[in-house]
Amino acid sequence: MRSEGAGATLFLCGDVMTGRGVDQILPFPSDPGLHEAYSTSALDYVRLAERLNGTIPAPVDFAYIWGEALRELDRVAPDTRIVNLETSVTTSSAWEPGGINYRMHPRNVPCLTAAGIDCCVLANNHVLDWGPEGLDETVTTLRSAGLQTAGAGRTLDEARRPAILETDASRVLVFAFATESSGVPRSWGARQTIRGVSLLQELSDASADLVAAHVRDYRREGDIAVVSIHWGSNWGYQVPESHQVFAHRLIDSGEVDVIHGHSSHHPRGVEVYGGKLILYGCGDFLNDYEGISGYEEYRDDLTLMYFVTLDAEGLTGLRMVPMQLRRFRLWRASESDAQWLQRTLDRESAVFGTRVKLEDDGSLAVPGD
Repeated sequence: MRSEGAGATLFLCGDVMTGRGVDQILPFPSDPGLHEAYSTSALDYVRLAERLNGTIPAPVDFAYIWGEALRELDRVAPDTRIVNLETSVTTSSAWEPGGINYRMHPRNVPCLTAAGIDCCVLANNHVLDWGPEGLDETVTTLRSAGLQTAGAGRTLDEARRPAILETDASRVLVFAFATESSGVPRSWGARQTIRGVSLLQELSDASADLVAAHVRDYRREGDIAVVSIHWGSNWGYQVPESHQVFAHRLIDSGEVDVIHGHSSHHPRGVEVYGGKLILYGCGDFLNDYEGISGYEEYRDDLTLMYFVTLDAEGLTGLRMVPMQLRRFRLWRASESDAQWLQRTLDRESAVFGTRVKLEDDGSLAVPGD
């Protein structure tokens, strides 16, 4: 329980993928060479986006990719800004075979500070795309730029250590984990003296109890604890029962205030449980998928800004601002697109007894319990 008067507004979002095609339009692009079955150049993704929505004026400035989201961040002025950064920030050439390899040049890290990001969650399936050396450089580069990290590191202790964000009223603790179901190889799991991500081997009651005990070791009166989890498939709205049971057990422990779930390429349903918020899948926020065909029914061009407001008792409200990705930039979604998102999220959240309404300003809202 937090002390009376404590509270904060958090900005959360899903996957921020500033590598590959997005990296190519920034001021300091990496070597565009790729090792994918689909493409051998990151520039192919830029061409796909331009073919669909028009020319991207590369090189763009560092703030370009955030577009109209910056205005909303300035207006709300959240106490903390937390993203899942799903890319390596490195010049490493030691790519991991057999998959997609995301990287952003370290000199492009101002694209994150341009949005005032406070914490980058790194427990995901792309942070080691360019090998252990790439992870080392990612962590060093982000921290040198004043960004805190959670969920990956040079040792198991470092990977599990929370980011601690100070606000005027309270501390916000961000604990980050990943599961194999999100595409993280078991071999990427950090061990006592081996770099890697903070990997949950299973979503069991015992595992949830260990996470809750770990949170308890760090939190103190007045703190807000966020557990950020990269879990589940990329597509589809169904939330596995194991995710809900795991999230409920964390909330029931009394140690966790917000579950920040990601991995899905589109938003999934939300739940208010015991006065606390569970985001089962925030969807991608920034990526280079524009122009790639397939899965159109999920409208992965539509993204959400999540503004979570808490007080001493728990959640007081969730406001979600619909955005749309065009030319690798965020624009405010149209009225019809906001309505589509409201209908979709209300349908999927109703499964958990939570309703999502459309506000007059085009944002989506979920009241606290």
